[in-house]
Amino acid sequence: MSTFAIGDLQGCNDDFLELLSLIHFDETRDRLLLVGDLVNRGPASLDTLRTVRSLGTACISVLGNHDLHLLAAAQDRSRLKPGDTLDEILDAPDADALLDWLAERPLAWRDPDSGTLLLHAGVPPQWTAEQTLVLAHEAAQVLRESRGKAFFEQMYGDQPDRWSEDLRGAERTRFVINCLTRLRYCTPHGQLRLRDKGPPGSQSAGALPWFEAPGRRTAGTPIVFGHWSALGRVEWPEHQVYGLDTGCVWGGQLTALNLNTGELTHLPCAGHRAPGGGD
Repeated sequence: MSTFAIGDLQGCNDDFLELLSLIHFDETRDRLLLVGDLVNRGPASLDTLRTVRSLGTACISVLGNHDLHLLAAAQDRSRLKPGDTLDEILDAPDADALLDWLAERPLAWRDPDSGTLLLHAGVPPQWTAEQTLVLAHEAAQVLRESRGKAFFEQMYGDQPDRWSEDLRGAERTRFVINCLTRLRYCTPHGQLRLRDKGPPGSQSAGALPWFEAPGRRTAGTPIVFGHWSALGRVEWPEHQVYGLDTGCVWGGQLTALNLNTGELTHLPCAGHRAPGGGD
């Protein structure tokens, strides 16, 4: 059995299927880990969601910011933005089943064999791996219990921007979700810099890639994440992290990591959007 992690799909279903063929993925034997952002911006978000769901227990996918945006838009279509490619899902005859399935995905997950932590974006330096999983479960429960409607009215926003055990209610959940689905940069003391989105070196003064924060309490845990197509590298061995979003939808690559061997497989993609996309 092999365990493969794959970067952001963003509605690029044909590329996804081609990469699965390239790595000889066998759903009866292998396991697939997806870093989130299954949908949006690409041409086939509906097909992508159906494909991933059809893989059943052979596939673990965490939620990304675009996945959460879809769940929010399902409650209120006025949240849709120019350039979103989510209408085909919302109008599909199986929309309710797909959205119910998506809402059940975790915000973080740890591979029991390798100990690798799977998430979409990042973690602040104050959290341990165990705390990350506890907080991810807590936030996911908020999403599931309300099926999003109550919380989605309060989900969008950049505050609070620093972790405190005293955070409660929507502010606590918003902070957890912002870290796990949006984080790229923070200060050495863990203040989130969510407006910084470019490659390392382009960020505002005092900001570091989240995985370079000194004293990061997840430093001993291998982490696989996505979200950051401008990162410029996939492997950061000095930090035990892999950033697998290599910009498929923007004409980059779709990347798979074999967790058993460390082998990386890159599929060149034609792209479906102009380069330079952000979140």
